[in-house]
Amino acid sequence: MNASDKIWTAALVVIGDEILSGRTHDRNIAQLASWLQVQGIRLAEARVVSDDMDAIAEAVNTLRVRNDYLFTTGGIGPTHDDITVDAVARALGVGVVVHPQARAILERYYADKPGGLTEARLRMARVPDGADLIENRMSGAPGIRIENIFLMAGVPHITAGMLDWLTGRLEGGAPLISETVGCWTAESEVAGILREVEKAHANCQVGSYPFFREGRVGANFVIRSTDREELDSAVDTLCEALGEEGYDFTPGGI
Repeated sequence: MNASDKIWTAALVVIGDEILSGRTHDRNIAQLASWLQVQGIRLAEARVVSDDMDAIAEAVNTLRVRNDYLFTTGGIGPTHDDITVDAVARALGVGVVVHPQARAILERYYADKPGGLTEARLRMARVPDGADLIENRMSGAPGIRIENIFLMAGVPHITAGMLDWLTGRLEGGAPLISETVGCWTAESEVAGILREVEKAHANCQVGSYPFFREGRVGANFVIRSTDREELDSAVDTLCEALGEEGYDFTPGGI
C-alpha cells in the first residue's frame, strides 16, 4: 500500500455520567465524524464511558493503540468529577503538572471576572506531563494534546472551536466523499443490487438507510469513496440497476 493509500483512523471516547444517564444528549460523535472526514481521517469507533478513572484509562489504552488518533470529549473542567486528565496520565504512566502556558491563559481570561483564577479554575491548567495545548477561543481553558491523544471539552460549541484550530494540523489521507440515491422501496427488496454494486466497486462502500414517511417505506443509499471516478461509476451502476428492475429512484436522496 502506498503512503497515499493509507486509511487513517480515529476513535472517540465520550466521557460523562450525564451522557449515560440520558440527562445530556451527545452531539460530539457526529460533529467529530464530519470534521474527520474532511481531514481524510475516518472515525472508526466511539465509546461512551462513565466518570470513572479505571474506565477512562482502559478505554484510552485500548483505542489509542489501534487507531492513528484518539479523541476524548468531556471531563476537563474545574469540578471534582473532571478526571479525564488524571485518567489519561494514568493510562500513559506519567504525572500531572500545571502547564505554565495554560495557567497564563487562564490568568488573563479570569482577570476581569468575579473571583479571578480560583483553585478550582486552576484545575483546567493541569495536563499529563509532556502535553501540548489545543487553543480554545471560546472559554479560555485549552484542550490538550499528548502523543496521538486529543483531550477536548464536552460542550459541543467549545469542541467545535478546538476542532477548527486543529484543522489542517493532522496528517490524513484522501477525504471521504459520498453521493446519495433515494428510492421508495424496502431495502430488503434491493439488497442484492446493493451487494453487487459494492462488489463491482472495490473502493466504494454502500450503506442503506431505511425510513418510513407519508405511510410509505423507502431508503436512501449512500455510496462513499475516496475516488471520485469510482464513486461516480458506482452511482451510475446503482441507478441503472434500479431502473432496469423498475424502481423509481431520486439522485441526491429523498
